[in-house]
Amino acid sequence: MPNFEAVIGLEVHAQMNTKSKMFCGCDNDAFGKPPNTTVCPICMGHPGTLPAPNKEAINKAAKASIAIGCEIQEDNHFDRKHYFYPDLPPGFQISQYDFPLSKAGEVKFNVVDDSGNKVGDQRICKITRLHMENDAGKLTHRGDKTLCDYNRAGTPLMEIVTEPDLRSAEEAVAFAQELRRILIAVNSSEADMFKGMMRFDASISIREKGAKELTPRSEIKNLNSFKSLEKALNYEFKRLCKLYEKEGKHLKNDITVGWVDDEEQTKMLRDKETAMDYRYFPEPDIPPLHFTKEDIKKLKYEIPALPSELKTKYEEMGLEDFEVRMLIDQPYSRSVFDAVYEKTDDIKRSRSIVLTQLAGIVKAEGDNFKKPDLDFIVEQLTELIADSRITKNQEKEFLSDIVIDGMTVKEIVESKGVRDVDESEIEELVNKAIKANPQAIESFKAGKEQALGAVVGWVMKESKGEADPAKVNDILKEKIDN
Repeated sequence: MPNFEAVIGLEVHAQMNTKSKMFCGCDNDAFGKPPNTTVCPICMGHPGTLPAPNKEAINKAAKASIAIGCEIQEDNHFDRKHYFYPDLPPGFQISQYDFPLSKAGEVKFNVVDDSGNKVGDQRICKITRLHMENDAGKLTHRGDKTLCDYNRAGTPLMEIVTEPDLRSAEEAVAFAQELRRILIAVNSSEADMFKGMMRFDASISIREKGAKELTPRSEIKNLNSFKSLEKALNYEFKRLCKLYEKEGKHLKNDITVGWVDDEEQTKMLRDKETAMDYRYFPEPDIPPLHFTKEDIKKLKYEIPALPSELKTKYEEMGLEDFEVRMLIDQPYSRSVFDAVYEKTDDIKRSRSIVLTQLAGIVKAEGDNFKKPDLDFIVEQLTELIADSRITKNQEKEFLSDIVIDGMTVKEIVESKGVRDVDESEIEELVNKAIKANPQAIESFKAGKEQALGAVVGWVMKESKGEADPAKVNDILKEKIDN
């Protein structure tokens, strides 16, 4: 569609990882629980019940606000947002409208290709607001019947609304991924897409390239994965372009559509609601919230390193783009890597053992992987690196014993045995290697450093991988020099 460009804005709903719900003491972890078992009169909207705001949820939303550059409003309050769906027990949602928690932020992000390499310059998406609200329940449709599960009703949510700054589905996904990293980094949300902890409503308009006026938009509701976000936006962009090319006009007004995953297309739901349709008014049962400057200062002090800062740190270490992204996206791997590197001061071995070998085990185990205690795994990996008797091949094998079976390096060595090839034996093998690889030796003397790898490899093969390669390398260089 060469003459048109997409104008995209997102509303991102992220579940906050508190122990209890937004306005009551019910368990906030409803995933996998029997239907309608984590509910109470408050989250079911029974008459005469009073909501009590969750302080931890408010703090988590405030930290997320700071992390995305929003300004926390010292005075804000909750509102009632009315709509009548079977999964909304009281007939209204407690949300925020004209006085939200925070406003006016921005998120910087990069679009990357399938190999993890950056595409083009860094982008910026401005944030309109971040406000708090409680979630609705869940509906399951079976034929002409609908089942209601209210376990999720009352879950604390952040809704993050962007400006229409995104120009493609790829940009929308890249922004959403960076936002997810930020929310996880400040521990405001686990943002587990599989468990529905992060969802998107995406609004898209089209306009001729170079034009400034925004046309009526199509809002795509309840997208629950990055893949569906990308597919839905690409589909709707093409549909709107074809509509304009066929009829010579844009949509008459804003509309709301739903994305059907199985059919990979959108379906018309209704005209888009406006604030007037929701009949907002201040929530009478919850007093206004007030943040002092000291409150905000304290929250800012508690913000940990953000993905952008971590990115700079790991790039300066010389890590590849995909390694940097792995460490930012996986807090557990990052903790292990940072601790192992701090103890060993060996970037090469740390990235090999954590970002290659440990990452391989985690990927192979999938959902069955149980994270070992951080102190235990760091101590064992450090010992594994420090024990020069352990070869590269043994290292891979032993790492699996540590991570999967919980064995210590000491126990593994005692049970499997590690033969320490002494220096005299290595010297003898090196002498043989020099005679067996005259061309490689001459190439090394001529300035080709990599030629020595073939000679070291010869020794390692002859010793069945039991010689210490660093020791082999040192002895080999000494003999060549002499």
